[in-house]
Amino acid sequence: QVQLVERGGGLVEAGGSLRLSCAASGIDLRINDVHWYREAPGKQRELVASIVSGGATHHSDSAKGRFTISRDNIKNTVDLQMNRLKPEDTAVYYCNVYTHWGMTYWGQGTQVTVSS
Repeated sequence: QVQLVERGGGLVEAGGSLRLSCAASGIDLRINDVHWYREAPGKQRELVASIVSGGATHHSDSAKGRFTISRDNIKNTVDLQMNRLKPEDTAVYYCNVYTHWGMTYWGQGTQVTVSS
């Protein structure tokens, strides 16, 4: 019954911005830990940003200063605002939720392509 859907990916030029949204059904993102991962061509999936149920956030070295993870409690979404995008940000971005019941859920991913 749990579904995670990522939206907001697309093709942008370097220096542009995108806002990704992880929309959830069947699960309350306010009480769970939510992460954004990305998988670039030929590379392993890497953690980009996290927000825990208490509100604390983490951003990877490559993301900090440019990306911001946030929670929208009304919409039950976790968003990733990405500014000053670089070609190396090109990847499929995935929403991940780890619940307090020990379950892990993944969305299907959304493609972000940054042209030079």
